[in-house]
Amino acid sequence: MSYVDYEKAQKLGLKAFKSAVAKGDGSEYLPVLDEILENVDIQSEVNLGLVQIPLDKVVGTSNVGRTYAFANNFMPILDYKTEFGSKWSNLCDSQLEEGIRDPIKVYEYLNKFYVIEGNKRVSVLKYFEAVTVPAFVTRKVPKKTDDPEIVMYYEFMDFYKLTGINYLNFSQPEFYKKILELTCDDPAAEWTEDQQKDFGSAHHNFNMALKSVKPDKLDIVNGDAFLIFIDIYGYNEIKNLTQSEMSEKITPLLEEFKLESQGRGVELHMEPTKTARKKFMDYFTAPKKTMVAFVFDKNPEESDWLYGHELGRLYLEENCSDQVKTIKVHNLNTEEEVTEAMEDLIMMGVDIIFTTSSIQANASLKVAAMHPEVVILNCSLNSSYKLIRTYYARLYEVKFLTGMIAGALARNGKIGYLADYPIFGMPANINAFAIGANMVNPDAKVYLEWTTVKGVSRETAIEHFKKQDISYVSDQVSIKPGTGGRFGLYSLNDDNNTSIAAPVYHWGVFYKKLIDSILSGTFEKEQDDKAINYWWGLSAGVVDLIYSSKIPEGTMRLVNTIKKLIVNKEFFPFCGKLMAQDGETVNEYDSSLSPVDIMKMDWLVENIVGEIPTIEKLKDDAKSIVELKGVTSDKEEQKSGEQINENTVVG
Repeated sequence: MSYVDYEKAQKLGLKAFKSAVAKGDGSEYLPVLDEILENVDIQSEVNLGLVQIPLDKVVGTSNVGRTYAFANNFMPILDYKTEFGSKWSNLCDSQLEEGIRDPIKVYEYLNKFYVIEGNKRVSVLKYFEAVTVPAFVTRKVPKKTDDPEIVMYYEFMDFYKLTGINYLNFSQPEFYKKILELTCDDPAAEWTEDQQKDFGSAHHNFNMALKSVKPDKLDIVNGDAFLIFIDIYGYNEIKNLTQSEMSEKITPLLEEFKLESQGRGVELHMEPTKTARKKFMDYFTAPKKTMVAFVFDKNPEESDWLYGHELGRLYLEENCSDQVKTIKVHNLNTEEEVTEAMEDLIMMGVDIIFTTSSIQANASLKVAAMHPEVVILNCSLNSSYKLIRTYYARLYEVKFLTGMIAGALARNGKIGYLADYPIFGMPANINAFAIGANMVNPDAKVYLEWTTVKGVSRETAIEHFKKQDISYVSDQVSIKPGTGGRFGLYSLNDDNNTSIAAPVYHWGVFYKKLIDSILSGTFEKEQDDKAINYWWGLSAGVVDLIYSSKIPEGTMRLVNTIKKLIVNKEFFPFCGKLMAQDGETVNEYDSSLSPVDIMKMDWLVENIVGEIPTIEKLKDDAKSIVELKGVTSDKEEQKSGEQINENTVVG
């Protein structure tokens, strides 16, 4: 029997050997660790003791001695009649009779294992498709460098120190930290044995389920897919699922896995796509009303941001009552509440759901995965999921115009700016304002304060501005109904709280254009292999600037001229030479920043006094939003996790 098995294993080895020879890259034999480490600076060796290691990570041998007995897949290539063949066959018998139990000895380097003793045991176990093998492991730790492979390995070692898990692969180093955050109440605590078992069981079931439904052409690192699965459904919900239950939940995510394998491509739609023309019979047929739901995390009357979206919903009721019927739900404070409410809305027959805050994105993803028949959009920027699309307004265009007005009015050049959350899009608003001010006043300085920073309130920030002899301030875009107060650009010397100029959102226009696109079929035709983010501005009519008669006529003529040029795409706020606070040139004279660079901006221009706060400086209620969409998170994650190129910008 062992002779037959050896012949089969040898055929597998010879096939792999010949295939490697044909490629001509010298990979026909097992990799040798001694050769790999010839030019590597090994900092230390660490004894990990007896560890159960995954066989698919046992990739080579520690020295050249046994290399030529095996092909690169660890299958034998020597003749059966050799001493090697005889010993291999004996081990084969042992495996069939009682299983190979003796531990092997290995070196671990970059989370791969190289055999010191036990090459034939590994070969036999791989032939029988065993999953793990016990091993005495010595880790070779390379010197820490900026090399991506070394960076990845150091993240893995930190992860392993807490969890003892060595079978998880990721494509990005930051994913090790992210999976700890998603699976643990305390991501910095060492795992218990029960945690290890629960995670191992869930990971095994997921891999088996993924293998059963995954298309052959889908090439994704299993750890990445598992992370997406946990991120969308939640670890507590999936960790006890059976393989078949996981298969049902994996199937709707295959497009997400495909997107991840292709680099998380995001397509920015900068302008509304022209909607398809009506068919002739549509003019004679009364259309069925489409149910559209709006999901608010608070009562719109208690939030400046949500009140604007509520006005957008009311705009639909007034201007599209023959096409849609709207419904709103609010005061949904947790992901579970949002998910449950959306499920209820779908049972009521809702066709389109708008979730109006970035903190509702995860719930939106979860519901979208289970209800592909419903269109779900989330109001946020820089999202890389295909299950939902996101939408946001290019307010920076109007902020630029407001900055021009402030620069013209501020005699001493000092202008205050109150911002709230340091999230994607906010630095663009601040910078555009400062650039606009500098355009008309070369001495303009913008003093930046954040209302979400600990110890800062709108009142304390305004007092701080007054002490610095600042007369004009750019504040919140809008205010809640019935509360009064200052908004837009105003003068601190005006006790009547009169706004001089105010950027405004026209969410009703935005929603109408999106719904027209959905109902006409244009929305569906836009779908491709990338995530879609709608980011519309002045030219789409979704933002604008309102202003008072206090602004000098000449200033308004200039502002209106620039506004018209922006609408016609003949002028861009982020054009010409731009310098960051640290003195770095971020744009040259003869070019403009790309939409991608503007969206992912995480720096401030040189005439701004202030900084983008780190997450540790923020108030507790602001951290959840910033953790999700903040520009203060790991910059490498922002750069590598979501690929957006110029050729993916539409409009």
